[in-house]
Amino acid sequence: MSSLRNAVHRRNHKERAQPLARQKYGLLEKKKDYVARARDYHSKQDRLKAMREKAAFRNPDEFYFKMINTRTKEGVHITERNQKFSHDFLKLLSTQDLNYVTQQRDIGRKRIERMQQSMVLLDDVGDAPGEFGDDDEEPSGSLNSGSSSIQKPKNHIVFVDNEDEVKSFDPAKHFDTAPELVHRKFNRPRTEQLKKQLIAPHVNKAEVKATAKERQQAMKELISRMEREETMSKLEQEMTLRKNLMLKGRRQKIGVDKDGLAKYKWKADRKK
Repeated sequence: MSSLRNAVHRRNHKERAQPLARQKYGLLEKKKDYVARARDYHSKQDRLKAMREKAAFRNPDEFYFKMINTRTKEGVHITERNQKFSHDFLKLLSTQDLNYVTQQRDIGRKRIERMQQSMVLLDDVGDAPGEFGDDDEEPSGSLNSGSSSIQKPKNHIVFVDNEDEVKSFDPAKHFDTAPELVHRKFNRPRTEQLKKQLIAPHVNKAEVKATAKERQQAMKELISRMEREETMSKLEQEMTLRKNLMLKGRRQKIGVDKDGLAKYKWKADRKK
């Protein structure tokens, strides 16, 4: 019987379409569409009812400091700390992980230390006045004040007994070296070593300019890496502070830092 019942042709029942007079309202709503719309409507009504009950039974003496410390702009809560940072810093803050930032900062700090040690090898050329000639420009750059400032000249003070020795003072004779090598802070060979030709007394001008150019490029890269390390340090401190603020514990605001951000101190909890 089942095979015979399946052999009989059955009519395909189709869903009723939207009448032509109501096509401007879109597709005809089915029961499943109405159920979804009704559930969404009732859930919103339940939430509004709960909020009205909280407002009706609230304590008029209730007070939190957040009531006066926070503010809204066009219905959106504004965080005080976010106003002190740039858009790029906040974007980096929201996309990076604390462990990743700490790792990258350690790598950058070690790289800076290696570059500072290598800068000592390039520092003995290019510091003397007249080294580059009258038409050449002396390289600029300072690790403390930024790439736009000029590096201060280095002085070597020699004490003498009277005024006559000051007038007749000869640096090359005093240091027992060639006049071309007086400006060096280290690796200053003596006259006897130069006579033995252990070290060449004359340095080619082209080599001096090439070394000075290499030193200037290394200085720019070092300053850029130091600025990046400072940004990563601020990022790590801010991420650590925001993580601690989300944790439990009694804290007290002790002041503000140089950027105007609040600083907190957590009270020590006795561990069991």
